[in-house]
Amino acid sequence: MASGDYPVRPDPANDNRSAYDYRGNTVEDPSLRDDLAERIEGEVRFDEYSREMYATDASAYEVTPIGVVYPTSTADVSAIVEYCADNEIPVLPRGGGTSLAGQTVNEAVVLDFTRDLGDILGIDPDRGRTRVQSGTVLAELNEALKPHGLKFAPDPSTANRSAIGGAVGNNTTGAHSLKYGKTDAYVEELEVVLADGTVTTLGEVPIGEVRDRADSEGSLEERLYAAVVRIIDEESEHVEDAYPSIKRNVSGYNLDVIVEQARAIEAGERETVNLAKLVVGSEGTLAIVTEAELSLEPLPETKAIGLLTYDSLIDAMEDVSSILAHDPAAVEVLDGVLLDLARDLEEFKDVVGILPERTDTFLLVEFYARNETEAEEKVEALLEDRVGEIAFDGLTAYEEAEQKQFWQMRKASTPILLSRTTDEKHIAFIEDVAVPPEHLPEYIADFQQIFEDHDTFGSFYAHAGPGCIHVRPLINTKKTDGIERMESIADAATDLAVKYGGSVSGEHGDGRARTQWNRKLYGEHLWQVFRDLKTAVDPDWLLNPGTVCGDVDMTENLRFDAEYEFDADFDPALNWGNDNGFQGMVELCHGCGGCRGSQETTGNVMCPTYRAAQEEITSTRGRANMLRQAMSGDLSEEQFDVEFMTEVLDLCVGCKGCARDCPSEVDMAKMKVEVENEYYDRHGTPLRARLFAEIDRLSRVGSALAPLSNWASRVPGGRYLMEQIGGIARERSLPTFHRETLVDWFEARGPNVSESDAHRKVVLFPDTYTNYNRPAAGKAAVRLLEAAGVHVAVHGSGRDSGRPAFSKGLLDRARERAEANVAALAPMVRDGWDIVVVEPSDAVMLQSDYRDLLSGEGVETVANASYGVCEYLDVHRLDEELAFGDPDTHLTYHGHCHQKATKKDHHAVGVLRRAGYRVDPLDSGCCGMAGSFGYEAEHYSMSRAIGRILFDQIEDSDGDAVVAPGASCRTQIGDEYGEKPPHPVERLHEALE
Repeated sequence: MASGDYPVRPDPANDNRSAYDYRGNTVEDPSLRDDLAERIEGEVRFDEYSREMYATDASAYEVTPIGVVYPTSTADVSAIVEYCADNEIPVLPRGGGTSLAGQTVNEAVVLDFTRDLGDILGIDPDRGRTRVQSGTVLAELNEALKPHGLKFAPDPSTANRSAIGGAVGNNTTGAHSLKYGKTDAYVEELEVVLADGTVTTLGEVPIGEVRDRADSEGSLEERLYAAVVRIIDEESEHVEDAYPSIKRNVSGYNLDVIVEQARAIEAGERETVNLAKLVVGSEGTLAIVTEAELSLEPLPETKAIGLLTYDSLIDAMEDVSSILAHDPAAVEVLDGVLLDLARDLEEFKDVVGILPERTDTFLLVEFYARNETEAEEKVEALLEDRVGEIAFDGLTAYEEAEQKQFWQMRKASTPILLSRTTDEKHIAFIEDVAVPPEHLPEYIADFQQIFEDHDTFGSFYAHAGPGCIHVRPLINTKKTDGIERMESIADAATDLAVKYGGSVSGEHGDGRARTQWNRKLYGEHLWQVFRDLKTAVDPDWLLNPGTVCGDVDMTENLRFDAEYEFDADFDPALNWGNDNGFQGMVELCHGCGGCRGSQETTGNVMCPTYRAAQEEITSTRGRANMLRQAMSGDLSEEQFDVEFMTEVLDLCVGCKGCARDCPSEVDMAKMKVEVENEYYDRHGTPLRARLFAEIDRLSRVGSALAPLSNWASRVPGGRYLMEQIGGIARERSLPTFHRETLVDWFEARGPNVSESDAHRKVVLFPDTYTNYNRPAAGKAAVRLLEAAGVHVAVHGSGRDSGRPAFSKGLLDRARERAEANVAALAPMVRDGWDIVVVEPSDAVMLQSDYRDLLSGEGVETVANASYGVCEYLDVHRLDEELAFGDPDTHLTYHGHCHQKATKKDHHAVGVLRRAGYRVDPLDSGCCGMAGSFGYEAEHYSMSRAIGRILFDQIEDSDGDAVVAPGASCRTQIGDEYGEKPPHPVERLHEALE
């Protein structure tokens, strides 16, 4: 890594971004960057890294911006827009970058509001209002509103990372639009920056004032008033004739809302026009929103679900209109294509297994009610009315856990579709055509014919109630005929929208995917009205130019097109079992931004570095995009330069959270070690990496020299030298070595349960930390297993699992250790032994990472027989053989991120509870220590910033004491609180009578 790219010693007392001070590389336009930087308080970045990271969003498109700016105030936004207007430079506002239509990528100066303009400015529960900055994340707003019994009603699936500004720009809705409608219903007032930098407030204005202030030759605000007057006076009938009468229409501009208000004024039902409504859904093309005043809805008292099952998708669509008569809050569909795929996936097959066998399609119908009795009555009335008519069966969910399971089936659709690593992908470009629900059967039948005509297929899922069915055809845009097929399907889909009185966009907006179809949807006359409105308020078309009524072509600027090439310039060292191998994984990220969700609103492991730094480059999406762009030649290097990419991947802590939490299961931890391995092959292995990779051998020496080795770090100046020579942060406490290792202890002691008397045989694999630094945890494991009647042996080969070398990207060394361990352990497994490991990361190494290093029957034998110690006790219910006392302790449990990523972190909680402990399992992510990462001086501040998220959770817990299985986690917690917590197995041993 180049010197100075990251600060070595930022002050941990500062905000989390002190942990990551990105400086970038080549500046493309220093004069423009400098001019902007002089005018604002916020940060300006025109380096190649930043530009490429903001070239994509969650859509199929990629456009490199001019630069990226992080404004800190409305004054910053005004100054930027004014300068850009004077110099004819396009500007694009951006929130979480979750757009599926490409409206948040453009050749423009991008304004990222999410970093520094995300404050909740006020909550007025009596009026049911809140005022927020446009970078406020929806889920975080709702967390703040929850104590008041209120919420911002639109609920997109991306709420945990979508910003209010994006919701306003896109006129966001969600699964419960039957109940709540779209964002425009909740926008009361907007502070906006117009195209010349003018700051103004748009909201309710008396119609007389609108007319008085209208001036088509005046200021931009006066021109806006003039445009509104012209629409009301001259275009009302055209608007009423052309706009579809459906709940879900976010195509074009909100002219229908303005006309509806004008009709209400004529009828004497209101006196004002709310000009903020016109900006809603305009995708940043009319004005840039900086603040929003929103009306709120009360939280539902009670929910209940009825799930109806059908023999076919068409049958289900025939039933939607009848179901709507029961006034549900949501009606969601999942078809047979997705159900069949779900049945084949380990993660979902148990959930789908609760459905009746003949189920081809289901409708999930949710009701809101004032109390549980009313909720149950609504569901029972639905089932009594519909089961036996078209639906052949019905299930109910009244408890929260059951309802969550039903929604899990529905939400499984996205990860299933997005996990494909072939060149063909389920692309979002016609996925939210919306039609009146009564036309759904004919519409779906016609769409199935379109698929057949174009020799492709897709799944139908999502919002059946309002008639917005998500459809993602399988398309290969890397081929010219695939791109042609894409446009042809979109054209046919638009014809269906027009035929059935629907819209080309019922949820995700116009952007690059659908702008060109607004002309066919609304006709030439209204298309020109749109363009006249745009010109009136943005004469030079500098605000997100090209979208809504512009000239963008849906087949241009595709992320993957016929010119796309992938050239990794090396042979991958790991096994990549997915389609297209390493390339398929590199290209898998579709940009949804799930890695940007906060811990408070997602509870996922992913992505700890983003949560600490709030920087796009520290998210899985940022890293994945940079890796793909480097390998496809989008960056300035002529070919993939691993050293260059190591700068991007350096802060990935390898927590594996993305492999579980990312909807596409992008495995950044695995890609990182692959790239590091190639980097070392080309440039040599640094001393520190070699030292950490050989920590087992060093620990053997440290143990042999104990207690002398433990005094070394206490010598005055010793920690300073350690940092200067080895790059080890001087603040870190170092592991304590024990002269008697776990292996030594067991060899002297021997087993206490003979093989002939035991009903199970376990070989305890002594990981490095347990063997040399915390043998007490290993001893507790041996004694617990023996108390449960298990014959125990301790593997004494003197060889580590390979985890240290693997985590540093030294794959040849890791493979050598894996091969040796498999050779020793596989015969034992075949002879009836199970393998148990105390340290979670080493257990996962045997269970999972060995499969990436090796192939064959031996590695599968070892992987399938390996367990973490608490996992082993829980899976085989061995703790039921134990006699526990009555421990009067309330434990706070922090699980290891590798166990969370492999869905094994719950085992310890179950065993601890059955042993009599009260347990508060934290919904935590990575501790930030991440093996050697937190020891490294340049990573210390980031490690502590991640750790502070965990510390806050610990302090909010009601537990009396902390317990954690991971050695790294215990070090991080110990450095914060002065004492390392024990391993759960030690607490279990304490509880034995």
